[in-house]
Amino acid sequence: MHSWSDTLRFAFQPVVNLATGGIAALEILARPETGDVLAEARRDPETDGRLAVLAVRAAVRKETLLPLHVNVFAGTLADLGGLGPLHDAVRAAGRLPWEVTIDICPPWTHVPRQALLDAVAGLRAQGFRISADGVGDGDLPLRLLTDIAPDLVKLDASLLSRPAAVRAMRTLADQLGALLLAEGVETETQCAAAVSAGAQLAQGELFAPPARLPVADVYVPPRPGGGGGGPAAPGPGPSVRQFLRPAALLPATASAGQVRALLTGSPEVSGVLLVDRAGVPVRSVHRSRFLLSMSGRYGHALYADRPAAKLGDPPRTVGIGATAWEVLDVVAVGERDRASDDVAVVDEHGRCLGVVRLADLLRALAESRVEEAAGLNPLTRLPGSDAITGEVDRWIAQGRTFALSWLDVDHFKQVNDGAGFAAGDELIRSVGRALEGAAAGNTYVGHIGGDDFLILAEPEGLDPLAVYVLDAPWQAGGRPVTVSLATVVCAPGSVTDHRQAAACLAPLKKAAKSLGGASWVLGRPGLPGYEVLRGTEPSPSQADCAVAEPGLG
Repeated sequence: MHSWSDTLRFAFQPVVNLATGGIAALEILARPETGDVLAEARRDPETDGRLAVLAVRAAVRKETLLPLHVNVFAGTLADLGGLGPLHDAVRAAGRLPWEVTIDICPPWTHVPRQALLDAVAGLRAQGFRISADGVGDGDLPLRLLTDIAPDLVKLDASLLSRPAAVRAMRTLADQLGALLLAEGVETETQCAAAVSAGAQLAQGELFAPPARLPVADVYVPPRPGGGGGGPAAPGPGPSVRQFLRPAALLPATASAGQVRALLTGSPEVSGVLLVDRAGVPVRSVHRSRFLLSMSGRYGHALYADRPAAKLGDPPRTVGIGATAWEVLDVVAVGERDRASDDVAVVDEHGRCLGVVRLADLLRALAESRVEEAAGLNPLTRLPGSDAITGEVDRWIAQGRTFALSWLDVDHFKQVNDGAGFAAGDELIRSVGRALEGAAAGNTYVGHIGGDDFLILAEPEGLDPLAVYVLDAPWQAGGRPVTVSLATVVCAPGSVTDHRQAAACLAPLKKAAKSLGGASWVLGRPGLPGYEVLRGTEPSPSQADCAVAEPGLG
């Protein structure tokens, strides 16, 4: 009697890294030739669990070295309390659990929440990675999504036409420490939308359709303008998560002959990591150096049966939370002939999650510097308003208290009219240099145009900067000049985005400008009035002058 598994086939669809253009993993999709086993799996957790085991075995038969994505319904995890047979199948296949991502699929309604969370915790303890699938068009509550804290958030294709939603999900994913994947990408327009909204990974017919055999190459459209989109963190640089490539892993006891067989059979592999039983890298074998040793006179006879570790080097590793700049620091301190070696990315237990290549990082950092330069004010070379307001939104999303300040030169039109525009430009440059030099810690300074500057700082870090700038003896063309500073201190939840914070600043700036001398006023959203920290009330004659010349400042 035939079983449903006799007519079951599997297809493989690549997960594409939009930064590197490479294949990051393969999702294994069940394709029954008869019946509706997927509907049965949704109703029967045992059937769903067996499907997951068969998916892994199918991947092994195709001899793929790529990380795998296996689909499991949320109800299955809650009911079975884990996937013991899947863990056994992965080990039997010679794979490591952290090379497998469990794509948890909807429906989520009526799934016991605590049972699901316990099952997810158990899978993580075994080493599996977790993905939340179909987010955006399903029934997954945001609260449950944050409690699961997946390693990957897979967005439903319907959100590609709603870039604001994708950007919001990117912000949430960043807070969860997750990557963002756009599903169902079928056109170059959709791909460009996914990139600009901040997705780091993607799947869809555009790159490669599901196929019985894993594909070796995919089509990835060139990134518009050479750069990426989404909320990129200023200063520290992009995370290594964006550039993660699959690692070629072999046991630490592998022979040189086994490494040679892997490299000659997989020309896309640039190196092999030898790992211990826990998946921790112990040696790194570089493709070119290894094959050069093996191809030399008597090389094969000397090394083939010996441990490959003797032809390897100590691995270079960084944590999953590292930035591209930190990877460059690791590369810079090593031997020059190892500059092209892959750098292993490890989790908190030291287990290898993948590798990053120097070429990918250099290209991305060069692109980010070009984009950053394009956003700099040409007069002061300080970032424009987009950089600062983007950082404000990130601080708001992180629930941080912050002080946003608006500084400008008093009566700047009179400065230009009286001393000349060259003196006015030099004054602006001097103020910019002073702000940049006084900024310390998590303080960001931007020049938003003319004589206006924005300063984002932690409240306790703003006072020294303000005192330094307000007390400076500014002058233009030999004439003394003063500056005004308006600050709004925003507690978590007091504003929803940078626009609200800027709206709170506008009346404070007006109040500061109404004071005599170097002035500073401070307010808080939702509270009436403001505190005058510097400045004096103008005399009646000064007030009349200010009214008579409304274009000043």
